[in-house]
Amino acid sequence: MSVQMDVRVLELPLRHAWTIARGTSTSKRNVIVELREAGVVARGEAAPNVRYGESAETVTEALGKLAPALEGDPWHFRVLSERVDAALPGNHAAKAALDIALHDLAGKRLGVPLYRMLGLDPANMPLTSFSIGIDDPATLARKVSEAEPYPVLKVKLGAKDVRETFGAVRAATSKPVRVDANEAWKPEEALAHIEWLAAQGVELVEQPLPAADVEGAKWLRQRSPLPLVADEALMMASDVPRLAEGYHGINVKLQKCGGIREALRIIETARACGLKVMIGCMVETGVGIAAAAHLGPLADWLDLDGNLLLSADPFQGHPVVDGRIRLGEGPGLGVEPRLRP
Repeated sequence: MSVQMDVRVLELPLRHAWTIARGTSTSKRNVIVELREAGVVARGEAAPNVRYGESAETVTEALGKLAPALEGDPWHFRVLSERVDAALPGNHAAKAALDIALHDLAGKRLGVPLYRMLGLDPANMPLTSFSIGIDDPATLARKVSEAEPYPVLKVKLGAKDVRETFGAVRAATSKPVRVDANEAWKPEEALAHIEWLAAQGVELVEQPLPAADVEGAKWLRQRSPLPLVADEALMMASDVPRLAEGYHGINVKLQKCGGIREALRIIETARACGLKVMIGCMVETGVGIAAAAHLGPLADWLDLDGNLLLSADPFQGHPVVDGRIRLGEGPGLGVEPRLRP
């Protein structure tokens, strides 16, 4: 028995220009995979990121090469996922799309939500943060106002104007705030920034140094008054042990590691190494966000707001209520295309 695969590229305009330390974007091009088998339609999503050398074009090309790996019994979704993973080096976003779709298919055939397949309790879902990109003070204040329904914010900071940018956010809210520097700082300046941010009530700092600066991360961890979370420095489970000396936690993203199967492996490895776990995302639709949200009960922190940054999410699934993603009882991912008026 084999599975039919269809692939389409989505053009996704953003609600606001999205600026981080590496640049600015106003839209995203993601790829939706649909698997059809015995009347069931399952979906996965690739959200390619230039930081990892992927684009919508590389994803669609990779998926064409990976299609033969889907031949076999779809009940053996772990075997198929492993076969996909071995078929083509790299291309993690493309592999994530297939892995997510295979898990969605299994859940739909069983008639149960993914979290139930994994033995997880959605009552243990942490709050998710809402991200605010780098901008001018007036726009930052407006973004903070728009984010009123979300009790935790995450603020992007760059190499310049750190205090001005964060100060504009803090002047507009007293909420808990997390910071993401996206590799923008050097060790000594990072320490100075982090000491100042600690006094502003920041909860944690994500990826303050370039991913390759392993020794700098060790130096900074010994001195930092705030928890440090590895994002760009982490790809696969094999990366986790070397990060334990430089960080207090890791940010797991399905798009970075290749899907649910590897994400679970990363989380277990992180726990064995004494690290805390954040589950994060790229800018994704409700498909990709739902896949990560089903793993949410395994995390200490969530940053699953990628679909909230879109002008319009083409899928509907799990709402955010008082800062928590409410997983429903729908089978698989529990996400379906949004009906157009």
